[in-house]
Amino acid sequence: MTNTITFEDFTKVDIRVGTIIEVNDFPEARNPAYQLTIDFGDLGIKKSSAQITSLYTKEELLNRQVVAIINFPKKQIATFMSECLVLGAVDGKDVILLNPEQQVKNGSTVA
Repeated sequence: MTNTITFEDFTKVDIRVGTIIEVNDFPEARNPAYQLTIDFGDLGIKKSSAQITSLYTKEELLNRQVVAIINFPKKQIATFMSECLVLGAVDGKDVILLNPEQQVKNGSTVA
């Protein structure tokens, strides 16, 4: 186990569900990645870079719901500004995306 945090620390992390509405190749990235555009409903549209090319095609990702942290500061990745962090389970070098078991409203809180 890593460092212990308090429940108050956890409540500062804004984890939401969104739907991927656009997927583009990201050839400028150091490691193979996609540029994702994600709809978080009333919270707006955010972009993210995701190193998930080994398990997912662009077609499989389009219209898929994902879980992301939306209150990190923006981060410059090569020529792209990432606005949220899409969450996944790391299995070796592969990342398996986390997603709700059933369709939920975009922007729904993960608790």
